[in-house]
Amino acid sequence: MSTVDSLVDMPVEAGCIAEYVWIDGYNKVRGKARYLPNVPSSPADLPDWNYDGSSTGQAPGADSEVILKAQTIFPDPFRGKPNILVMCDTYSPEGAPLPTNTRYECALAMSAAASLEPWFGLEQEYFLINPETGKPIGFPAKGEPQPQGPYYCGVSGSKMYGRDIVDAHFKACVYAGIKISGINAEVAPGQWEFQVGPAVGIEQGDMLWMARYMLERIAEMKGLDVNYDPKPIKGDWNGSGCHANFSTKPMREAGGYEQHIIPALHKLENKHAEHIAAYGSGNEERLTGKHETASINEFKWGVADRGASCRVGSDTAEKGYGYFEDRRPAGNCDPYVVTRMLVQTCCLDE
Repeated sequence: MSTVDSLVDMPVEAGCIAEYVWIDGYNKVRGKARYLPNVPSSPADLPDWNYDGSSTGQAPGADSEVILKAQTIFPDPFRGKPNILVMCDTYSPEGAPLPTNTRYECALAMSAAASLEPWFGLEQEYFLINPETGKPIGFPAKGEPQPQGPYYCGVSGSKMYGRDIVDAHFKACVYAGIKISGINAEVAPGQWEFQVGPAVGIEQGDMLWMARYMLERIAEMKGLDVNYDPKPIKGDWNGSGCHANFSTKPMREAGGYEQHIIPALHKLENKHAEHIAAYGSGNEERLTGKHETASINEFKWGVADRGASCRVGSDTAEKGYGYFEDRRPAGNCDPYVVTRMLVQTCCLDE
């Protein structure tokens, strides 16, 4: 083992290292670490911190200080216990949430709807990108790979790429206490998916953002990038979505399908334009009516229809209760925004 490796693996004998993670002005995650002499037992035990917002698209250079407030703690799979990852949100020195602090309004909506027990499950699709070529791993330097067909949930040395990264991420999320429920290869070389949920209220956004941070850290170790854009590969390839499975306690009870799910779908139809505008940039390239999507210009829902804007599972329709899936969010959506809007539209009539 090299000297560097031995130092990286050296345990922290007292206190812990806390990696503060936040969302920047470009809808990306960033992080920096500090030493704490005592291991915190809750986010309230963590001190506020600050950073240069002029370097993250969140403040002018003449007044660049942004305040980080700890919101959720996760065990750190990179440094090991007792070290922690800390999901933070961002404020001005005067205490006002930044315009990019989408967690703040999401937490308010989740608090207002807490009695309904909103559950979420988000399906995050993404591509692993070789930065030297700008293409997904598995794509040839020239030309196109074999058309989509053999890659989805596939097994093959000539078809599957990046499984070590994906499996490492899966186990890291389990270690960190993130409610990751599964992974699978998607329809193109180098395209994968992980699912987080069921998660309740604000924890869905916290967990998905931290899972993204961890995925990018692991890909970094292999010299790769992660791309969540809705249509990074043009042509006859599926894009990347972040399908949002959603239910409330009344939806999960007897009669919930007719009495609560169908009315919620009608509310979403009435607010289609507002949701589309907030569901991720570049989504018009993905929501074309092809490749298992509905057109961005219309809202439709159906049972077991993966070409719908929102899909109700066959089991939900048959049992008369359960959940539905909003298939419109793009892979690069903000999960705080998506979950907030689902609650506001379906539960709070905002």
